[in-house]
Amino acid sequence: MDYEKISLVLKAMADPKRMKIIDLLSYSSMCACNVLKHFDFTQPTLSHHMKVLESAGIVSVSKQGQWHHYTLKEDFVKEFMRSMVQLLSDSGEDCLCQNNKETKGDHD
Repeated sequence: MDYEKISLVLKAMADPKRMKIIDLLSYSSMCACNVLKHFDFTQPTLSHHMKVLESAGIVSVSKQGQWHHYTLKEDFVKEFMRSMVQLLSDSGEDCLCQNNKETKGDHD
Protein backbone atom coordinates (compact mmCIF):
# COMPACT_ATOMS: atom_id res chain seq x y z
CA MET A 1 0.00 0.00 0.00
CA ASP A 2 1.31 3.43 -0.92
CA TYR A 3 0.84 5.30 2.38
CA GLU A 4 2.29 8.54 1.01
CA LYS A 5 -0.16 8.63 -1.89
CA ILE A 6 -3.13 7.76 0.31
CA SER A 7 -2.09 10.43 2.80
CA LEU A 8 -2.02 13.07 0.03
CA VAL A 9 -5.47 11.98 -1.16
CA LEU A 10 -6.90 12.10 2.37
CA LYS A 11 -5.42 15.56 2.91
CA ALA A 12 -7.05 16.77 -0.30
CA MET A 13 -10.36 15.24 0.73
CA ALA A 14 -10.22 16.55 4.31
CA ASP A 15 -11.66 19.94 3.38
CA PRO A 16 -15.49 19.88 3.63
CA LYS A 17 -15.88 21.92 0.45
CA ARG A 18 -13.69 19.54 -1.52
CA MET A 19 -15.59 16.60 -0.05
CA LYS A 20 -18.82 18.17 -1.31
CA ILE A 21 -17.24 18.67 -4.75
CA ILE A 22 -16.32 14.98 -4.84
CA ASP A 23 -19.88 14.11 -3.85
CA LEU A 24 -21.26 16.29 -6.66
CA LEU A 25 -18.91 14.75 -9.22
CA SER A 26 -19.79 11.23 -8.09
CA TYR A 27 -23.11 11.67 -9.91
CA SER A 28 -21.73 13.05 -13.18
CA SER A 29 -19.12 15.30 -14.75
CA MET A 30 -19.82 18.97 -14.26
CA CYS A 31 -18.87 22.29 -15.71
CA ALA A 32 -17.10 24.60 -13.26
CA CYS A 33 -20.00 27.03 -13.52
CA ASN A 34 -22.42 24.33 -12.34
CA VAL A 35 -20.16 23.26 -9.48
CA LEU A 36 -19.89 26.89 -8.41
CA LYS A 37 -23.69 27.15 -8.05
CA HIS A 38 -23.47 24.86 -5.02
CA PHE A 39 -21.09 27.11 -3.08
CA ASP A 40 -20.85 30.60 -1.70
CA PHE A 41 -17.35 31.40 -2.92
CA THR A 42 -15.66 32.87 -5.98
CA GLN A 43 -14.46 31.21 -9.16
CA PRO A 44 -10.77 31.62 -8.16
CA THR A 45 -11.52 29.79 -4.90
CA LEU A 46 -13.18 26.98 -6.86
CA SER A 47 -10.14 26.85 -9.14
CA HIS A 48 -7.90 26.42 -6.09
CA HIS A 49 -10.02 23.55 -4.73
CA MET A 50 -10.14 21.87 -8.13
CA LYS A 51 -6.37 22.18 -8.54
CA VAL A 52 -5.87 20.45 -5.16
CA LEU A 53 -8.21 17.63 -6.21
CA GLU A 54 -6.57 17.35 -9.62
CA SER A 55 -3.06 17.28 -8.13
CA ALA A 56 -4.12 14.47 -5.79
CA GLY A 57 -5.36 12.45 -8.78
CA ILE A 58 -9.00 12.59 -7.69
CA VAL A 59 -10.48 14.56 -10.59
CA SER A 60 -9.60 15.18 -14.20
CA VAL A 61 -10.28 18.37 -16.10
CA SER A 62 -11.04 18.94 -19.74
CA LYS A 63 -11.53 22.24 -21.45
CA GLN A 64 -14.57 22.47 -23.71
CA GLY A 65 -14.60 25.86 -25.36
CA GLN A 66 -14.16 28.42 -22.61
CA TRP A 67 -15.45 26.10 -19.86
CA HIS A 68 -13.62 23.60 -17.68
CA HIS A 69 -15.41 20.31 -17.08
CA TYR A 70 -14.47 18.18 -14.11
CA THR A 71 -14.82 14.43 -13.76
CA LEU A 72 -14.25 12.16 -10.79
CA LYS A 73 -11.59 9.71 -11.96
CA GLU A 74 -12.99 6.19 -12.07
CA ASP A 75 -9.58 4.61 -11.48
CA PHE A 76 -9.14 6.82 -8.40
CA VAL A 77 -12.47 5.64 -6.97
CA LYS A 78 -11.60 1.96 -7.47
CA GLU A 79 -8.10 2.33 -6.02
CA PHE A 80 -9.27 4.44 -3.09
CA MET A 81 -12.02 1.97 -2.19
CA ARG A 82 -9.59 -0.96 -2.45
CA SER A 83 -7.05 0.86 -0.28
CA MET A 84 -9.62 1.71 2.39
CA VAL A 85 -10.86 -1.89 2.52
CA GLN A 86 -7.28 -3.09 2.86
CA LEU A 87 -6.43 -0.45 5.46
CA LEU A 88 -9.50 -1.04 7.62
CA SER A 89 -10.01 -4.76 7.05
CA ASP A 90 -9.60 -7.20 9.87
CA SER A 91 -9.53 -10.26 7.60
CA GLY A 92 -5.80 -10.74 8.14
CA GLU A 93 -5.17 -11.50 4.45
CA ASP A 94 -3.21 -8.31 3.84
CA CYS A 95 -2.18 -7.66 7.42
CA LEU A 96 1.04 -5.69 7.57
CA CYS A 97 2.06 -7.62 10.69
CA GLN A 98 1.79 -10.91 8.75
CA ASN A 99 3.47 -9.67 5.60
CA ASN A 100 6.31 -7.60 7.04
CA LYS A 101 9.12 -9.73 8.48
CA GLU A 102 10.64 -6.71 10.22
CA THR A 103 7.59 -6.28 12.46
CA LYS A 104 7.23 -9.98 13.43
CA GLY A 105 9.90 -9.75 16.10
CA ASP A 106 8.78 -6.37 17.44
CA HIS A 107 6.24 -7.86 19.86
CA ASP A 108 8.16 -10.94 21.02
